[in-house]
Amino acid sequence: MLKRIILVLTASLFSVSLAWATPTEEVKKTVDEVVRIVADKELKKNEVKRRQSLKKAISVMFDYSEMAKRSLGKHWNVRTAGEKKQFAELFATLLENSYAGKIESYNNEKIVYIKEIVEDEFAEIKSKVVTASRDEFTLDYRLFKHEGKWMVYDVVIEGVSLVSNYRSQFNKIITASGYEKLVKKLQSKNEELKSP
Repeated sequence: MLKRIILVLTASLFSVSLAWATPTEEVKKTVDEVVRIVADKELKKNEVKRRQSLKKAISVMFDYSEMAKRSLGKHWNVRTAGEKKQFAELFATLLENSYAGKIESYNNEKIVYIKEIVEDEFAEIKSKVVTASRDEFTLDYRLFKHEGKWMVYDVVIEGVSLVSNYRSQFNKIITASGYEKLVKKLQSKNEELKSP
């Protein structure tokens, strides 16, 4: 009976600690997994498998639908349900391939977590990346709580918001050439970025 009680208490504590994971812990866990994949000697021999592993690890932390919605901005609400789904998938593929491509060039940079700011359901993790040559750049994650889990909806590199940057680009394309032109450009870019 005592063993059963201890087992239940241990399981309860474990599940509580998971539920109470801080935004920094969520980000760090994913970043550590990404670094592990990049450093894996076996995966270096198989670029396709490594890229798939990276995409899987990244998708745990990024809410692509929310990022797509924010990146499309005012143009999101006028899209049909089918268009929203298609755009979110195209945007997710773009981010996965872009992010994975950049990560694959990782070369023992050090990631330092500086500060965590939490306000209700939103959080910002301030971090910096220190290169081997001692160069530094800031890398901040903006998160929101979705179904009890902290998810990234924006990344800010050296003060430039990824979502705002895409929103500006997408708005220009839609305003000048229409929504269909943007979809075609995203499809074309994804084809270009597809292979490792």
